[in-house]
Amino acid sequence: MTDFAVRRTMMVDTQVRPSDVTKFPIIDAMLSVAREAFVPRHLREAAYVGENVDLGGGRVVLEPRTLAKMLDALDIRADELVLDLGCGLGYSSAVAARMAEAVVAVEENEDMAEEARGILSEQGADNVIVHEGPLAEGAAEHGPYDVVMLQGAVEHLPEAITDQIKEGGRIACLFAEGGLGAMRVGYKIDGEMSWRFAFNAGAPVLAGFERHAAFTL
Repeated sequence: MTDFAVRRTMMVDTQVRPSDVTKFPIIDAMLSVAREAFVPRHLREAAYVGENVDLGGGRVVLEPRTLAKMLDALDIRADELVLDLGCGLGYSSAVAARMAEAVVAVEENEDMAEEARGILSEQGADNVIVHEGPLAEGAAEHGPYDVVMLQGAVEHLPEAITDQIKEGGRIACLFAEGGLGAMRVGYKIDGEMSWRFAFNAGAPVLAGFERHAAFTL
């Protein structure tokens, strides 16, 4: 029988800490949340590998290093509301929920959204709401948000998403740039977004965040 708790510790010790992620809330959350519960049963043995886990339908569970470094850059606080776009089966939302006051997890795949609700409930993530709808529309009715994070890459970031960020809030986006993406953190200052580079990573582009094709005659 696989000892997933041991694998979680190994994940943190070999993938998270060596990536210069040492904040206690992140380490504690990633040691506490059962990553294997948030992937299909046949993929549980691969839940702790150092790569994205493909959930199908364009969704992945981001590799532990990528998620940890994103959370480190966002520095979520205990009184903050988080919007998690493309949550898949809810792993990222469950991790963020241990640091935030509440998380609104958005998933447009109906089956995934329903399964995420069940898993999050089973895992005791009672401060997560799963909102079913287009990722690129966010969930304005629950916002505005202190923090926004996306579980995949973007080529284009819709204004509908940045409009849902509070003044002084922030968003982490993995911008697809050729074979390797650039994770940037955007801060909303005086209604405008100011971006800084955080690190490089890779992930599929989320539906609704593709670059618009230029119109030509």
